[in-house]
Amino acid sequence: MTSPALPTEASGGWRALARAYAGSALALGGLALLLLIVAAALAAPWIAPQNPYDLATLDIMDSRLPPGSPSADGTLTYLLGTDGQGRDMLSAILHGLRISVAVGFSATLLALALGMSLGLVAGYAGGRVDAFVMRAVDIQMSFPAILTAMILLALFGQGTDKIVIALVASQWAYYARTTRGAALVEGRREYIEAARLLGLSTPRILFRHLLPNCLPPLIVVAALQVAAAIALEATLSFLGLGLPVTEPSLGLLIANGFQYLYSGRYWMSVFPGVALLLTIVALNLVADRLREILNPRLQPQ
Repeated sequence: MTSPALPTEASGGWRALARAYAGSALALGGLALLLLIVAAALAAPWIAPQNPYDLATLDIMDSRLPPGSPSADGTLTYLLGTDGQGRDMLSAILHGLRISVAVGFSATLLALALGMSLGLVAGYAGGRVDAFVMRAVDIQMSFPAILTAMILLALFGQGTDKIVIALVASQWAYYARTTRGAALVEGRREYIEAARLLGLSTPRILFRHLLPNCLPPLIVVAALQVAAAIALEATLSFLGLGLPVTEPSLGLLIANGFQYLYSGRYWMSVFPGVALLLTIVALNLVADRLREILNPRLQPQ
């Protein structure tokens, strides 16, 4: 036995989604920008003009050069200038974007898996299980996400794995609350009652029948939380609490260039900031269109 929602219409898949985005020029532009950013991040080791973290390729004579300057040996043109260590800013931004996107998506997927599982169990089981999970959600959401992450990073230290754990701990409650609300509604429908009467196991009911009908709001929340995770990681790295200097993300690049901002060397901080802004804007445009697509009440009549 299968649940009624999503299965047939979802088989339209990517073509239906592409048509839905094509209906909005702004959303289509956001999707194209996001795909370009993700592709650039994935291909950074191959398309970056320089490996900005290979000390053998750096020359201190190339430090703090403005955009468009040639390197000291004349072999490279620094389109976006260089930083205080002589690193090509374009290359540093591509590698930093790679780290920021990887951290944002990894943290979102892990938080989604944890929160979704807890929310499904709470909404389906009810009673004391529901009360316990929701009290934990209330406690977690009573603290600002950045405060939770800062406390955990102060305990665990710096590192990619540490900041992913901190972001997961800051975000899982959003998914748990959203999933629990959807599960409470879907859990009372006839197909769930029929699955119980047929003697199907609880895990099969939860993940085979209940979960697919709870996915639409979760997809929208996840799309928004990727942007929030990237922004939070950048903030923590800017404050010196996130990633170490050996793994600089966009936030750390902004922090490194900030000290030169008032001396007129704007490119060290502004260009990574623009890359971060474009990434967050693209994610929000995609998420906003997803919200319209997955919510029939928002469709034009």
